[in-house]
Amino acid sequence: MGIEAWWTALLASTGLEFDFMRRAAIGCALLALGAAPVGVLLMLRRMSLMGDAMSHAILPGAALGYLAAGLSLPAMTLGGVVGGVVVALAAGAVARHTVLREDAALAALYLVSLALGVLIISVRGTQVDLLHVLFGSVLALDDGVVALLAGVSAVTVGGLALLWRPLVMECVDPAFLRGVSPWGAWAHQGFLALVVINLVAAFHALGTLMAVGMMVLPAASARLWARRWQPMLLWAVATAAVGGWMGLWWSYRMEWPTSPTIVLLLGAWYALSLLVAPHGWWRQQHVPHRHLRG
Repeated sequence: MGIEAWWTALLASTGLEFDFMRRAAIGCALLALGAAPVGVLLMLRRMSLMGDAMSHAILPGAALGYLAAGLSLPAMTLGGVVGGVVVALAAGAVARHTVLREDAALAALYLVSLALGVLIISVRGTQVDLLHVLFGSVLALDDGVVALLAGVSAVTVGGLALLWRPLVMECVDPAFLRGVSPWGAWAHQGFLALVVINLVAAFHALGTLMAVGMMVLPAASARLWARRWQPMLLWAVATAAVGGWMGLWWSYRMEWPTSPTIVLLLGAWYALSLLVAPHGWWRQQHVPHRHLRG
């Protein structure tokens, strides 16, 4: 078999001979590049559940954008960003002016946001529209969504590069950062903005119920394979990208829904990492630790 015939057979077996599969693969790679590093920082700041809360908080804004302009990419994107920012600011205000902490405020607000968004779409839309919003349509990405994912990834990489030092310091000792630098508040707000725009971008591809999976699961798996920052980020991005591609291929072969398949494969890798990774449960329990010798 010649190289050309082998390449044609490979494309046919993976579905990459079709334009929609190639766009989906590019979209998964762009999601991995932006969402996975944000997920690592969420995990190290003990804010992983905040990502889940924010993924639901964007739903009312996206639903209002849908009411205004239908399944319009600019309208739903703008609505989702505004909705996420409003919920984040509201949670911060509640935490500052009441006895509730920010996590409790987010939990209450995201439940109300999710119910409100589902109600809006159910009353004014159809069952198909509701499923599209909740579970996404990664196999139906158009050039506009791919361009949005590329722009969000570029902004995320640039933002993390700009805010890297204060973000790392905030993970280690947030009180010290607030005491010695005015960058603490800016870094926190900037990081929340990156979380929101990545969740909105993932929302267009995977839906609101699946978007946070590409952010949290690769980060949690990476933490079990690496301890230093740079390897952890690389692990997370690679895990998200490969998991996305494998999920696309598996859903194409088995005719399964794509978004749940991607998230379940990432979850399966996380479960395997818990057992066999250097910092997973099995190795921690059964492999003797090396002690420093004087």
